Amino acid sequence: MTLKFSRMLPLAALTLFAVITVSHALGSRPMSWTDVGIALVLVPVLFGTVFASVEHAEAVAHRIGEPAGTLLLTLAVTVIEVALIATLMLQPAPNPTLARDTVFSIIMIVCNGLVGLCILLGGLKYREQGFVVAGASAYLAVIITLGTITLVLPNYTQTVPGPYYSAMQLAMVSLMTAALYGVFLYIQTVRHQAYFADGSGDGGGHAGGQDATAGETAGRHATPGEIWPRLFWLAVSLLAVILLAKKFAVVVEATLGRLGAPDGITGIIVALLILAPEGAAAIRAARQDRLQRSLNLALGSTLATIGLTIPAVALVNLVLQKELTLGLGPRDSVLLMLTFIISLVTFGTGRSNILLGLVHLVIFATYILFAFIP
Repeated sequence: MTLKFSRMLPLAALTLFAVITVSHALGSRPMSWTDVGIALVLVPVLFGTVFASVEHAEAVAHRIGEPAGTLLLTLAVTVIEVALIATLMLQPAPNPTLARDTVFSIIMIVCNGLVGLCILLGGLKYREQGFVVAGASAYLAVIITLGTITLVLPNYTQTVPGPYYSAMQLAMVSLMTAALYGVFLYIQTVRHQAYFADGSGDGGGHAGGQDATAGETAGRHATPGEIWPRLFWLAVSLLAVILLAKKFAVVVEATLGRLGAPDGITGIIVALLILAPEGAAAIRAARQDRLQRSLNLALGSTLATIGLTIPAVALVNLVLQKELTLGLGPRDSVLLMLTFIISLVTFGTGRSNILLGLVHLVIFATYILFAFIP
């Protein structure tokens, strides 16, 4: 994406939001043909603005260095995630399972779909690809711990029956989740950077799951004149995403309601929107024989989602006293555990091949099958 285009998209998003607000579009039920036309414009504009937000954040992060760059990237993506999830959860027809469905979808899409595709594409072109086992193990240790605590353990609590945490439990789990993610950031960006280096001399990917913007100048002190314009456009892009998120929620709610889509499909849509920038960068890195960077991007985005989005959404629900369902059903719990077990096997040797990629893709296909045909 060119710099000019990354500036035009947020402006287009803000203009579209103003038009929708002034015209009171997307407010009728069922949606009129005018609403449908606006929705067809809104979706690609929102996707493009998400890409623009990540690009501006990447540019700033690349210039200010670590660990500040990683923190900026992570916070930018978390703002987008929380805006989308919270807006959808607070619709007139509340969706207390959306945070759970989105986090679960991100784990399945990334750890099976994206990882499997990267390993398969890399294996077809290079036969075998290597990565640092210590880095992959660090990712998996935190992802498995946080995934189990947030998505499985709520099914077995006694203070509040059902797949929920009590207010005190939710607050403590959120604090532990954010603290563990903070320690991981310290390990990746300060103490053990070599665990995540991709061998290309640039130090690998960022903890938040983002890739450095191609073509940016590295290894020199950034001047305020280079950083402030990017920060301004990052703020504009994030504002545009937050404002359009509510309109996007109306479109998703109306469309899925008319189609009679199963529960959980909204989570997949939100996950795909959030993961689009990381996914494109991860696939590109795998085709360039940089599997370590692909893993940094893919696993990093999963970890950031659990580590920061769950605490943020939990805080919103605690303040507003809304219901937040976190525990997965039996079928999804089995798929989650299978994903964790196969990931441990895949990342335990430091080498990949097409068979491992296909195994992950089969699990991903099974997840999609049961999501649409429960």
